[in-house]
This record gives sequence, C-alpha cells and structure tokens, in this order.
Amino acid sequence: MRLHDLVDAVTGDEPPMSRTIDDIITAGRRAERRRRAGFASAGAAGLVVAVVAGAFVVPTLGAEQSSPAAPVVAGAAASKPAAAEWPDAVPFTFTFTGYDAGALHVQDPIVASTAYQIAPVYSDGHTSNDKPMTVQEVEEQGDAFLRNRENGKPALWAYLTVYRPGVFDPARIKDSTNVTVAGRRAVQATLPVGLDPQRPVDGGNKLFAWEYADNAWAAVTSYSDDKATPSFEELGGLVEGLKPSRPTPALVPFTVGYLPDGYVPLQIGTHTTAGLGGIATARAGDYGGATYTKAAMPATGLTAPYEAAEGGIRDGFRISVIPSTSANQSPEPGATRCYQPPGARARDQGLGVGAFCNIWSADGKAVLQVSATGLDNELPQAEVEKIAKGITVADVTDESTWTPAATALRP
Repeated sequence: MRLHDLVDAVTGDEPPMSRTIDDIITAGRRAERRRRAGFASAGAAGLVVAVVAGAFVVPTLGAEQSSPAAPVVAGAAASKPAAAEWPDAVPFTFTFTGYDAGALHVQDPIVASTAYQIAPVYSDGHTSNDKPMTVQEVEEQGDAFLRNRENGKPALWAYLTVYRPGVFDPARIKDSTNVTVAGRRAVQATLPVGLDPQRPVDGGNKLFAWEYADNAWAAVTSYSDDKATPSFEELGGLVEGLKPSRPTPALVPFTVGYLPDGYVPLQIGTHTTAGLGGIATARAGDYGGATYTKAAMPATGLTAPYEAAEGGIRDGFRISVIPSTSANQSPEPGATRCYQPPGARARDQGLGVGAFCNIWSADGKAVLQVSATGLDNELPQAEVEKIAKGITVADVTDESTWTPAATALRP
C-alpha cells in the first residue's frame, strides 16, 4: 500500500471517502487560500493514490493571441516541406510512435481520445516526473509540485499531444509568439506560475506547438524546475521527428456491458489510466482506463487536453483497472464495494462528490473501479454499480486478451 493515511479522515465502520487527485490538490491549495487552477484528476477515485505533479489547467482557452512586431524564426526553411501522409484513422487509434530529438525522448503514445493522442516526453539531464507522489510530498512542496531533484537533476514533466485535424486552435494561445521551425508554422508561449492566469509567467513552463499537417497541430507542454531547459529551441527539435506510423488500435483490458443513456466515451489510457492523470503516472504500472461524459466534448478550439481546458471535464465517470499496489484500500479478493459519500461530508473534507464502486479480482491483485467522484454530476450509486457489474476485465497480464478501445467502450 502506498498511502494508508489517505483514508485516515474516515473512522469506525464508515466506508472510506473517495479521494481523486483533484481532491487532494484542491484541499492543499485551499489551505493556502489560493485560486484553484483546475488540476487534472487521475482516474481511479478512492483508489489511485498517485498525486499528479504538473497536471494543471493551461490557462489559454478563449484568450486572444498576441501579435509580435516581428516573428521569431528558429531554424526556418526556405519553403514548407512536403507534408507526410497521415492516415485518416478513427478515434482511439495511435498513429505515431516514439522518437528521439537530441536530449528529448518522446515515448510511444499511451492516451488516446476522440480529439488527440498523448505521449510522455523524457529528457537527458532531468528527472522525469511521472511517478506517483504522496499527499505529504504535495503538501510540503506547496506550489512547487515537481518532485525533488534526484542526483542533482532538475525535475521535468512533459508530454506531446498530437491533435486530429481541425481540433487545435493556435490563435487562442495567450501571449504566444509566431515562429517557423523546419519550414512549418509554429507558436510558442511561456505559461504562468502554477498555471494560474492571475500569476506571472514561469520560464520553466513552456508550450510549443506546430502544424504537422494541413490544419493539424501537435503541441509539447513542458513543466521544468530549470527555467533554461528544455529551451524552446530544444522543444522545436521535436518537429522533424514526428512521422506517421501504421495505425494501431489502442487496447484496454476490459469491455463495457452497460452505459447509462447519453454517456459517450471521451478518452482512454492503455497501460495507464485515462487522460492527463495517466500521463502524470505513466510509470505507475496501471493497466488501463477510460473517461465518459454525458455530452460530447468540443472537437474544435482546443489548446490543451480536455482536463486542462477551461472548465475541465464535467458530468461524466471514469473506469480504471489498476494493481492493488496502486490502491489506498486493503485488497478484498472477489469483493464488490459501492459507496455514495454524503455530499456535505465530502465537501467539508475537501473531497469530490459522487458515487464509486470497487470490484476486486478473485486473487485481490487487481481492482476495477467505476467512479463519478469529482465530476459534478448526479449519476446515482445504482447506475455506477450497474456500470461496474457490466464490465468484463481481461487478463491484465496478457495483452493478447485486451480489446481495441473503439469496440470495448460500447456495449
């Protein structure tokens, strides 16, 4: 168990309260009386105890682009290079693979949605900050949500998002600068401290985006406690290495048997939980997850993944399949436990409101959770339980038993 004290607030025989990553960080910031910046939730509320370091809202959606007097040109080519032929793949499909660009190392994508794919980015000379953190670490570090340096290396949390055509809008990035890299249109911007738009910019928080195909953009987001590295020039080095690959369906270790009316799949994680939470805990050893919303999310005008966009994800639920070592509750082999925490009690403790269900594997080594916690919806416990009991979990140790997400996510 990683964090026994996540449930210390609960006494007697009452069920443990569900704590998402969003809940933990929100409670910490409330103590500092600072503005909440919309932190991303990692999937398994009440079970996943990895604290997301750096998964904050990018405060750019709806902002106007600045117009610099003269565009900065970095490595400009004489003319736009011939565009690679990117496949017209369906959502929840991976269409690129990892690659290296100098000191930066893009991993294979592990998150896919209806609008984008996301891959972690590592860097030589940095400590990659995509491992679980404890609540104590977050509370002790305050706004410095990056893991302490290891072996004298600065901490880095970075990811590459490859958007489908027409989804990303560079004109909505606040205070951006137009650049040209390897003959391609690009923009770059420095993001605020804590990604709070009311605070000054932090040189270690950078966004670099480029048009990899007609009307299709990719963006690397980098949060480093070294303001100088990675530099915009280093981030721009990722441009030429991004190439299309043979489309590969994203696999998940479960299939869904029941969905409430109106709910649709939004994003998944393979070998991790869904969304930015999955990117922030890429090396936690989780198996898979998905996020659903009651209404389809916007498919245009994005400048960041859904959790990091203005307003975040609302009215939905999450599915997560994780090892018991990622849980903050003792394994109960073969058991099904569902809870509907009282709303007033949850709010008093700074926790998200919403029902969740845990279904443990027969050997207690893995657990399935369905959670509506923290997503501001009114999905009742009976519906959450029905979703959970309708899910079939594959052999989490054998990927050959997993199902393409496009098939698995609907009954």
